[in-house]
Amino acid sequence: MRVSYLICYDIADDKRLRRVFQIMRGFGDHLQYSVFECQLTAMDLARCRAMLAGVIDTEEDQVLFVSLGPAEGRGERVITALGKPYSPIDAPCIVV
Repeated sequence: MRVSYLICYDIADDKRLRRVFQIMRGFGDHLQYSVFECQLTAMDLARCRAMLAGVIDTEEDQVLFVSLGPAEGRGERVITALGKPYSPIDAPCIVV
């Protein structure tokens, strides 16, 4: 069973930030700067966590996994915004 997760990260070092971003691109949809929505099986989640654990500094960095519940039967994804309107990101994100 796939579960939808909102995965957000705050990485203190630019090199680690780029590596985390590259890892996350392989797991889900890039919604905003350091925010991804991912539909993961238990195995996918374990693999994602293991890959990120190999990159981040646990003293300086933080990755949050917010479970949104089962991916099946949730209906369409609805994202609303306050301030600037939300628009899907089609272009690659470049972190310098």
